[in-house]
This record gives sequence, structure tokens and C-alpha cells, in this order.
Amino acid sequence: MRRPVGRKLAVLAVSAAVVSVGAAAPPPAQDRTAGKVPVAVGHGGAVASVDPDASAAGIEVLRKGGNAVDAAVATAAALGVTEPYSAGIGGGGYFVYYDARSRTVHTIDGRETAPLTADEDLFTENGEPLAFADAVSSGLAVGTPGTPATWQAALDKWGSRKLASVLKPAERLARDGFTVDDTFRAQTAANETRFRYFPDTAELFLPGGELPVVGSTFKNPDLARTYAELGRKGVGVLYRGELGDDIVDTVNKPPVDPASGWNARPGALSEKDLAAYRVKFQAPTRTSYRGLGVYSVAPSSSGGTTVGEALNILERTDLSKASRAQYLHRFIEASRIAFADRGRWVGDPAFEDVPTKELLSQKYADSRACLIRDDAVLTSPLAPGDPRRPAACAGGGTAAPTTYEGENTTHLTVADKWGNVVAYTLTIEQTGGSGITVPDRGFLLNNELTDFSFTPANPAVHDPNLPGPGKRPRSSIAPTIVLDRHGKPVVAVGSPGGATIITTVLQTLTGFLDRGLPLVDAIAAPRASQRNAARTELEPGLYDSALRGQLEALGHSFRLTSEIGAATGVQRLPDGRWLAAAEKVRRGGGSAMVVRPAR
Repeated sequence: MRRPVGRKLAVLAVSAAVVSVGAAAPPPAQDRTAGKVPVAVGHGGAVASVDPDASAAGIEVLRKGGNAVDAAVATAAALGVTEPYSAGIGGGGYFVYYDARSRTVHTIDGRETAPLTADEDLFTENGEPLAFADAVSSGLAVGTPGTPATWQAALDKWGSRKLASVLKPAERLARDGFTVDDTFRAQTAANETRFRYFPDTAELFLPGGELPVVGSTFKNPDLARTYAELGRKGVGVLYRGELGDDIVDTVNKPPVDPASGWNARPGALSEKDLAAYRVKFQAPTRTSYRGLGVYSVAPSSSGGTTVGEALNILERTDLSKASRAQYLHRFIEASRIAFADRGRWVGDPAFEDVPTKELLSQKYADSRACLIRDDAVLTSPLAPGDPRRPAACAGGGTAAPTTYEGENTTHLTVADKWGNVVAYTLTIEQTGGSGITVPDRGFLLNNELTDFSFTPANPAVHDPNLPGPGKRPRSSIAPTIVLDRHGKPVVAVGSPGGATIITTVLQTLTGFLDRGLPLVDAIAAPRASQRNAARTELEPGLYDSALRGQLEALGHSFRLTSEIGAATGVQRLPDGRWLAAAEKVRRGGGSAMVVRPAR
């Protein structure tokens, strides 16, 4: 991804870059400098993210004695600088933590919330749903940010450093700048039109009125000052102070260029909404797969329940002995079934009766797995089952299509020398979020509320994901940690990608656990994504292969898509070393680093 810019982070990126597994020599000097190393092995802890500057920030904290939680927050803050269209303090996310001492997994739900005045008609006008394009770049789409509260809560509960300390690398990076790469320029170009609606956004991300030039240094002094203020005053400055006031003013009166003609509908966020915000510490989802414990986040995200249900559906099939076509067929059908159930049953549990335990029961999975045939394909939209009353091979309901969910987010995975692990996915929803920058603060606001269903997907089916006062929109985020029979970590993974997060995590896990792929290859493998739709999305590596013809002969229908997800992970090796893995190609390649590389 981006080349460090000749300061302390550059030194860290160079020293942290390591050889790939089995390599006989270090990678070329230019690759080490860029930090684009997809796999790293060593001692002292590991960080994997989409960006070398961000991974280097986490490594810096680990080297100075910080733990996995400290390093995760530092990495996330740096991603807010270098990946500002994917994440930042204007958004939210889900944090999964493995405590090595107690061998237990804990989670934080830091999802954004709707204003306390919101109701089911939040995205309707004159009785009709708003067009999605009219909603995304508006104050109406902005939820109360949860990311700063997540950082503080994680540090207070499990960290060993103060917020001000772990924000320092990101503050320095924002002040001194990072080097623009092709991905950053392309993402800016894709958002150029709507960025120009908002003068503060255009001034920041279109310097001099032009797209940022690849190879140039991009600085964000406003964000550096914001991070410094958060460090001095704490996150209360956002939830009960001046920074919060600026957010409220921006949401309720979006600063639009009048010449653009854009109708940025105002939101209804208040100081009361910010002051009322709380993260949720809650038990993880857990399912057993091949004798291993698979842990992820419970609702309000659907990630843990949907990945878990799909794994349970696949539990009775020996995927290690299946042909590639048989494996993909089973994977696609399990995904289709799990997404049918997700749409009917999963929403914010503060508002909906979500049968989490039942969705994750093996009995229910078996009642749904029997729908899968080796010589035929299920038809989407598939009707959901009823996990409260499992009936063998019965749908049990009326079908509803899967609603749209924005596809941009970022994920990081961290481990430390004590054996603690963090899998953390954070987001501002679609690429560029709402497109609205808080004036003089240096960060974009989310448009997460568009993850709600604007109206029921099918009026005949209860939709658990309609807006409500203080409600969390359903997410697909699925940071996942797998433990062995002794409660020790095997692997941790996660990905961005909206609803494709679920299928990306599922395919990565089955590739690694069942198909025997090295973690970096399980991440790099060409992906398929079926989300209870008529067509399954395929990346070119599958779409252009003979496998597509074999699957089409069974009845599968496909649609080509350029890229699905951008995963990272860490693996605990039998000798105690950590392996960090990231993408080889997607989003320009990721960045895996360790504190002390193995030579």
C-alpha cells in the first residue's frame, strides 16, 4: 500500500518487514520499505492490516511494551489517517479480544446508533422510501459514532497504556503525512463528485481542487490536532464536549456548496444522543467446528451468527476430501441458507427478540443442511427457517430478498508476546462514508444508518432491521478468533466488505481449517459470495476458471465482481511464534509485521 515517508514510522516499517514463510532471503529492499509484505513470522507479537503505516504504528506500541489491545487501538487510529474512507473516529465497529491469562474471549459492540428521535420512517418521504443515492450523502445517514468510545473502553478494560500514548503514532502520521498510492487516489476519484458537494471535504481530500497525486505526501493537520485533543481531554470531548457540538452542527446542517445543487438532507442528531451513547460489553457468539471453538460478535452484528450457522451446516461434510467444485457448491449453499435466516431473525437485540442461541444450535443447522443436494441448487430468495422450532428440511416462512449493505470497512488483527489476541473491524460504512467532513476536525462522518432497511424487504415478512430510536443498524462485521481444545488461539481473522464480510470470513476459515491452505493463501484464494440472491458473485480467479462451468452445470448462476473483501489474520504456530497474514493483491496488498522476525 503506501510508502512511509522517511520518518520514524518508515524506520519501523523497514525493520518490521520480514520474509515470507519458507523464503530463503529477505524481500527486496523496495518491498520492505513499502511494507507490502503479506506474511510475516516471528516473536514478540504481530500486526496485520491493509496498510504498512498502520501496521507499523501497532508494532511500535508492541515494541515499547504495550499489549495487543494497546496496539490494536494504535493501528486503528493510524488507519483513520491512511484509510480515512474506510474508518475513523466518525464511525463504529466491533472489537473481539482473547485474554491469554483466562483463556476467554470478550467483545465490544461499538456500533453507531440512530438518534433517539428516529422511527421506522427515518428514510421515507411522502410515504415512499428515499433513493439510496439520496440518503447516503446526508446528515440523515449519520449515526452516533462508537469508535472513540470503543477505544477508550478497550483500553480501560484490558489495555496497559493511556489513550494519549497509543494515539501518538497516528497523530504524528497525520501531521507529517503519508505517501499517496494508487488505491487512495482511485478511492478519491470514485468519490470526487460527492466530495465536491461539501467544501470541507473537497479542501481536505482534493488538495488544490485536484485529485491527490500518486507519490505525493498527504497531510491532515486537522486530524492530528483532533487526536491530540482526544489524548489530552479524553473521548468525553466528543460525547459531552466541543468536538461533539461540532459533529451535531455538521450533521444537522450539512455544509454544502450551494453551487453543487446537492440536497444534503439534515439529520436530527443531538447532544443528548452523544451523551447517551454507550458501547456494549457482551458475550461472544460461539460454535464448535471440527472440535475447535469459533468465537465472534453477537447481534447487533449478524456476522457471528451467520458465519456460525454456516459452519454448523458444513460440519457434517468432510470438506477436506471434497473436490474444489463440491467444496464451493457446499460453501455457496450453506451461505445462501444462513443469509435467508439472517434476514428474518437478526437485528438489534435491544429492540428485537433475536434467537441467537437457536441460530447457532447444531440441531437447527442439521434441519437446514438437509436442504442441500449434491446434484441441484437451491433457489433464491430462499425462505427462512424457524430456529425456535426446527423442522427437518422445512423452510418455515416467506422469502425476502437480502437488503443492500455498503461494502467498505477495514480490519486489523493483532497479537502480543503474552498470547493476547485482538480481531477488530471498524467502519464508516461505504467508501467515503457520508462524504461529510466535520469542519476543521479532519475526519469523515459515517453513513451507517443506511444499513437499516428503508422499508421491509418483503411486507409479508417481519423485518428486524427497520430504524428505531437509539437502535443499532444490523451489521455483517465478523471478527473471529478460533481456539483449540485447550482454549489457546489457533487463528484470528476478519475482513471488510459489507455483507460479503460473512462469506469472506467463512471461506477463509474453511480454506484454512478444512482445505489445508496456509493462512496467507486462504486469504488470497479467489472468492465467491452468495447472500441469498439469484446470482453468486465470483472474483475473476473463479469466474474465468473451469470450475464455473462445473457449478453452472449443477444450476448455479454467477455474476463477475472485481474484488470481494480484504482480509487479515494472525496464526499461533506450534513453536509459539506468531504468523501474521494479509492480502497479496486486493486493495493493493496488505501489510503483515512482527516485532522480532524469524530468520
